[in-house]
Amino acid sequence: MKHFSIIALAALMLTACGPKTDHIRILATSDTHGMFYPYSYALLQENPTSMCNVASIVKERKDDCTLLVEAGDIIQDNSSELFLEDDVHPMIAAMNQIGYDVWITGNHEYNYGFKVLNKIIPQCKAKFLAGNVYSPEGKQLGNDYVIIKKKGVKIGFIGMVTPNIVNWDKLHLQGWTVTNPVEETAELVKELRPKVDLLIAVEHMGLENEYNTPGSGARELAMTCPELDLIVSAHFHQGFTDTIVNGVRIVQNQGQCRTMTQVDFKKTANGWETTGELINVADYAPDSACLAVLQPFHERALAEATKVIGRVEGGDLIPADRFPGVCNAYLGDHPWPDLVAEAMKHYADADIAVAFAVPTKATILDGQEVTKADGAVIYKFANTLYKLRMTGKQLKTYMEWTAGYYQTYKPGQPLRFNRDFASFNFDMFTGVDYEINVSKPAGQRIENLCWSETKVPVEDTDTFTIAISNYRAGTQMLNPGVVFPEGEDLPVILETDIRSDIGNVRAIICHYIEHELKGVITPRCNHNWRLTGLPADFTVEPDGWGH
Repeated sequence: MKHFSIIALAALMLTACGPKTDHIRILATSDTHGMFYPYSYALLQENPTSMCNVASIVKERKDDCTLLVEAGDIIQDNSSELFLEDDVHPMIAAMNQIGYDVWITGNHEYNYGFKVLNKIIPQCKAKFLAGNVYSPEGKQLGNDYVIIKKKGVKIGFIGMVTPNIVNWDKLHLQGWTVTNPVEETAELVKELRPKVDLLIAVEHMGLENEYNTPGSGARELAMTCPELDLIVSAHFHQGFTDTIVNGVRIVQNQGQCRTMTQVDFKKTANGWETTGELINVADYAPDSACLAVLQPFHERALAEATKVIGRVEGGDLIPADRFPGVCNAYLGDHPWPDLVAEAMKHYADADIAVAFAVPTKATILDGQEVTKADGAVIYKFANTLYKLRMTGKQLKTYMEWTAGYYQTYKPGQPLRFNRDFASFNFDMFTGVDYEINVSKPAGQRIENLCWSETKVPVEDTDTFTIAISNYRAGTQMLNPGVVFPEGEDLPVILETDIRSDIGNVRAIICHYIEHELKGVITPRCNHNWRLTGLPADFTVEPDGWGH
């Protein structure tokens, strides 16, 4: 047996990760959106990425100088809503199994209100941060920072969420205060910088400010706080590790567990230097131990997703696209969004209903059985149902805004979409007839707007009710300066979270199919709107949003 001197033994121990290490690694995820198991319950097929795959990455790349960070949006989507009342949510079970050190809320954590959130938070073993969200009593939802020591190195983490949650979940946040995270972080930097070796902001916001809201972008954060060593951003699902702003590295993951970011800090004579890597999660097989822990949740989600609720008879509900990469619902009235609007209008007892077309690669054809999983194909997001009161003038302004999804058509060219306008912001309206003249400039496109039943033109002074998603209501309708100019009257909320006993809009659609349509979906198109200003043989250029 070989004998080592004390000096040699000490040197050997220092080579890996000694008492005062010169190496720190950060592994971060965000926007994992319910991908606890490598399976898509909406598509009823295996998925190449999940928290189980992330577990394999961590096992390979984690050492004693590694910290794991989650930057929010974990408990929404991929059937994870089924487990909100469980003692342990499967996403939290996965994080505990993997061994996360820090996590913060994303915007979607607020979708279900504080009763659910306060049940979820204590389940997680990681340090929970939510420093800019304050209760009506002035108490922070979570700590604003935590300092973790690794091999003699003190790493400070600051955790905040985008202030736009007050728009998206306005009703859940009534009485609560959400402060500017950049301002909050700047104050903490003054306090923490002398106390730590590394200072990292984990903030659920994109690179740029969103909706022109101050303090909602990581670029502004870096410009304000150059003392930060790293910003772990989130929310926009963009995926990058090499963005340097004002000397601060900013990283961000793609959504649905598609990537994991790795940032390595190396101590040099000039201070800490960083390198970043965007890890492709699909390159790693799922970890068997994590699979075993999450198997019971998977079985429950699969059983619920495969429950048959109806059958399509008499035509295709979602036929194949007419133009590759372009959903048919963007080119004229379509039975798919009409079904969505029909269900929303019914349960809200509203005069008008609004459906937005989020294209998927799935089809739902004549004769096909429809399962609960297909509810996520018909309606992608876990929004809830609101009812607003509007005027005819407000409706016209809203319709012109959403018609901004199209570029102005020029003869001899394909129809093009506005790549700066998200496809999920294009809405279709049931209860009124109208035309969108795409040859006209934005703001002048809505023509022949009238009430569907009477064919009487909609007047500016008309008042009526409209069924709409909580996302559209909070983000655009009730947010001054987005759709309606600052200073103008906004629509009035009449009812929120309609039929919460059933669930979100997706659940409401499934309930409508099962109970109101008695399981028989006969695709119907009311042909209440169309595009004009185009030749009959027009072509279309894909919208650039990956659809």
